[in-house]
Amino acid sequence: MVIDSDTAVSKAFGTTVRRTLSSLGVDGPRMLTVDGADGGGQLLRTSLSLAVITDTSVRIESIRGSRPEPGLKPQHLAAVELLAEYCDADLEGAALGSEALVFEPGDMRRHTLSADIETAGSVTLLLDTVLPLATVLDDPLTVTATGGTDVKWSPPVAYLRHVKLPLLARFGLDAELEVDRVGFYPKGGGEVTLRLSLSSLSPIDLGARGSLRAVDVYSTASADLEASDVADRQADRVFERLGETGVPPGERTVRYAETRSTGSSLVVRARYDRTLAGFDALGEPGRPSEAVADLAVEDFEQFRETDAAVDRHMADQLLVFLAIAGGRVVVPERTDHVRTHRSVLSEFGYDVSIDSGDETVLLTSPGYHPA
Repeated sequence: MVIDSDTAVSKAFGTTVRRTLSSLGVDGPRMLTVDGADGGGQLLRTSLSLAVITDTSVRIESIRGSRPEPGLKPQHLAAVELLAEYCDADLEGAALGSEALVFEPGDMRRHTLSADIETAGSVTLLLDTVLPLATVLDDPLTVTATGGTDVKWSPPVAYLRHVKLPLLARFGLDAELEVDRVGFYPKGGGEVTLRLSLSSLSPIDLGARGSLRAVDVYSTASADLEASDVADRQADRVFERLGETGVPPGERTVRYAETRSTGSSLVVRARYDRTLAGFDALGEPGRPSEAVADLAVEDFEQFRETDAAVDRHMADQLLVFLAIAGGRVVVPERTDHVRTHRSVLSEFGYDVSIDSGDETVLLTSPGYHPA
């Protein structure tokens, strides 16, 4: 790669970000070029969110380059088009399979948006692209998204609704989520509505979790599985397992929903004095309901053995909010997602430090202070 003299380069953990100064000079408009060869969808989503928040044009190259099928998938394209609609952005390369994208935010801001992934692509990951915008909204924003609500490689919608949003609400995020329809793989068809208002975040203080107060269970299955009591059995098994170790039981929410595809999901929420943590599992053909519950319980039990304040999935999802608001978060481990996410944040002017201890990792940030 050839770099001009007016280009600054930083490389971290396989992610290269090149900042090209405009011909107008260093004080003029700027373009960031992000090499996403070793990153996934999270790198794309974070880059888009920060491009809007900081009013920075961005070119993303080698999108999902390390994946077996690189380039934009339907859920990624839906995120691109959603944010482009929000800020009237100019786009280049916004097509399925595209491995390069240019996103240049415009001046307009819309306040009612909709997105249809048209597959079982994750609506919870799609909304991850939108949530940080709450810190810069002029007026309330409503987003309706259609796709998969409870699918592989993404948090189930109950995790977003009952773990992530309530945790962020403690630090000032003003967000509400309605689940209108549940969508499982392969047909999707789930629908959710997110409502955001301008949010002034306080510093995120998640250095210690405190005592365990209770464990809640949110168990969902398609209506065709009600005769087999699938959602009930998932929930019952969780409380049976946890009762053996003296964990205080909390809420039990069981739902059977009319869906396009057969499926089930489970979210176990641990309520501590100072934090929330979530652990999930999905039903699959040949996997008994009790085995689904065991997967989530085992994740929770592994978490209890650490001093982390958030679960390993939340660690990555909180980074952008930590960078904006400042504060500290103790996470279970130093993952590649955290490292690559942090490198992109730094190129947009955000400072996040990673300090590894014997059993946990401390993430800290002074918050964002634009020049």
